[in-house]
Parts: sequence; C-alpha cells; structure tokens
Amino acid sequence: MNSKSVNLSPGLYLVSTPIGSARDITLRAMDILASADVLAAEDTRTLRKLMEIHGIPLGDRQIFAYHDHNGAQMRPRLLDLLAQGRSLAYASEAGTPMVADPGFDLARAAREAGFAVTAAPGASAVITALTVGGLPTDRFFFAGFLPNSASQRKTALRGYADIPGTLVFYESPKRIGAMLRDCAEVLGEDRKAALCRELTKKFEEVISGTLRELGDICATRSLKGEIVVLIERKSSENVRESDVELMLAEALKEKSVRDAADIVAARTGLARRQVYQMALKLEQERSRKNDTSL
Repeated sequence: MNSKSVNLSPGLYLVSTPIGSARDITLRAMDILASADVLAAEDTRTLRKLMEIHGIPLGDRQIFAYHDHNGAQMRPRLLDLLAQGRSLAYASEAGTPMVADPGFDLARAAREAGFAVTAAPGASAVITALTVGGLPTDRFFFAGFLPNSASQRKTALRGYADIPGTLVFYESPKRIGAMLRDCAEVLGEDRKAALCRELTKKFEEVISGTLRELGDICATRSLKGEIVVLIERKSSENVRESDVELMLAEALKEKSVRDAADIVAARTGLARRQVYQMALKLEQERSRKNDTSL
C-alpha cells in the first residue's frame, strides 16, 4: 500500500489505526497521515512505527502527544494550530478514536470552537469482537472498562443486567478472572459469553461458553493481550405472558401495533414476531370492545 499527498482542508481529522495487524489501515487514513500539517497521537511512538511500516514520511512536521494525562494542557495548543488554518490529524493508539480513547475531549472542544471535525474510519476492537464472537449483533451496548474494585464493578453490572442487547466490555488480562466471577454472580453463571483476545494478531483467540465456564478457564490459564468480553442479553425464558400483555397494553395507548411490539420485544428479549402477534390480538380485542360500546 502506498500513501499519496492530498490537499486537506483546515480542521481536525480523527484517524483510526490498526488494533493488531498493521495492514488493517485504510488507504484514506494513510493519505491523511501523509498530508496533515500537524500530527497528534495518544502514543507518538506507536504512530511513528506505523508510519515507518507503511513508508509515510514525517518530514519536518510536528507530532504531539495527546493523552489522558496531558489533555487539559495540550488542547489549547492544538486548538490554536487549528485557528491558524492548519489541518490536524489525531490518531488513537489502536482502533477508532473516541471509543475508550482520550480524543473525545479534543474533538468536542474543536467542534465547539467551530472547527471542522471529520473521521477516517477503520478498525475497532468492539466491532471486530462482535463480528467473530458468535453472539447476537442486532443490538449491543458497549460499556468500556468496568471499575477496578469488586463492589463498584458489581454495582455497574447490576445497571447493565436488563439491557436488551449483547453487552461488550474491555478488560485487562490481570483482572479478567475477577471480572468474569463478578459477571457470573450478578448476571447469572449460565449466561452465554465470548472472550475475544489478541484480535487480528497471530495468536487471536475466541473462547465461548457460559460465564461460569469462562471463569473456570481463566482460573487455570494465564491469558495475555487485549481482551474484549461479550455477554448475551438477558434470557426471556422467565418473562410471563401476563407481564408482556400489560407492557403491550401500556405501549398501545400511545404507539402503533408495530412500534409497541418493537418496544416490548426490546425490553423482554422475546422474538419480535411473537410480540407483534400478541400486540395485534390486543389491538383487535380493543377495537371490538369499542365497536360494541357504540
């Protein structure tokens, strides 16, 4: 792959970088890195290495470190460069800027100051894990890293327990065992899950099973590398039909049959077709009662 110099308009360019394999960079991202007036990166060493791999010259351009520890001090300087009419490319250490990444505050400040903000999309550990993890992807909720302490972690998990979609978390190898134990305790040990590690790298691995099974595996294995944990949505097996009918009756007061079915199916995890048939039946019964009363 070869980069080419392009004319960039002034503004902030958020550049996604590979999460593992260096070849997972887009041609557009390479063009932006080759052409931006100024570069900023969560880790300048990582960006320099990536540019060297792909033959992108830095030349005499400035490259600034921008991360959680220096963001407050560095933002005014970068905004000043934008005010001078420069094009600024910001690259995350790995993956997509703004997703568990310090670039959020920079992009928000640039946008609030009236500067153009655009993205060169690319690799994302969240989407990659969902792609290979084997759990439903129609709805998902990304929660980033859970808190370090067990009590705070369990509190956070209780808040996520009833979300009607696949849960997605980042976790470190050192905490993965404790995290899975707490997940099993709070969410249910038989809830299906997938542990995805070293995505796009040589030792990529996806381990599937229940939360209990994954916890047992982590108790006997020492895992390495970046980890994404997927946990399936709450089971709908224990949802009573009477409860579903009550939710539908309430939703039908203001919503159409189609919209009411969508809302209740999402809340309960039940198949939409099943809920739609129930909603249709309730609506027909209500219409008959109205006709009789007339």
